Amino acid sequence: MNKFLFLFLTLFLVSCNSFDKRPLIGKTPYQQQLNSSFKDATTSPLLSKDLKNFKGLDFFAVDSSFIVKATFTPIQNAPIFEMPTTTERTPLYKEFGIVSFTLQNKPFQLTLYQSQDDLKDDKYKDYLFLPFTDNTSGYESYGAGRYMDIMLGDITENNTVVLNFNNTYNPYCAYNEKYSCPLTPRKNHLDIDVKVGVKTFKKY
Repeated sequence: MNKFLFLFLTLFLVSCNSFDKRPLIGKTPYQQQLNSSFKDATTSPLLSKDLKNFKGLDFFAVDSSFIVKATFTPIQNAPIFEMPTTTERTPLYKEFGIVSFTLQNKPFQLTLYQSQDDLKDDKYKDYLFLPFTDNTSGYESYGAGRYMDIMLGDITENNTVVLNFNNTYNPYCAYNEKYSCPLTPRKNHLDIDVKVGVKTFKKY
């Protein structure tokens, strides 16, 4: 084999291997997974122009003090209601329970919701929906609030559940207006600055 061709192939293979082993964007596995889904055109909610320039979501610094153990109190016989969204769509939800916890030496409560549509889907039937706003909403974080997913299996037999506010995310409508996203109920406001999780998206 021509030595120049051999050298070219060697360099090509090395560059390919280096490309395949590029580090994922993000400081935690959660951030890396979220950035990976946004970078993939088949799963990303981004507009094509934003996807073209995407270099990773902007996150607050990770802070372990925003990982808290909460007490879960189920809500019995809650009525099904129509959840307001960013569009005219009104999906059906019901209040599933209350999570009570302390952040920055202040007591808080948030309501967990259960999507009635998700109950029909084996992939999502165990998901519970925890939307919230805080004092950064509309400034450093998305104005309509951020979301956290809780699994039924995350709630222990002693009715406790760990809430990790570092692993919160924006609804898809924060990136693309074609999506319809539930609006955070007013009672799920935290009167503190939750400076963890994902920040407001800066569109290109």
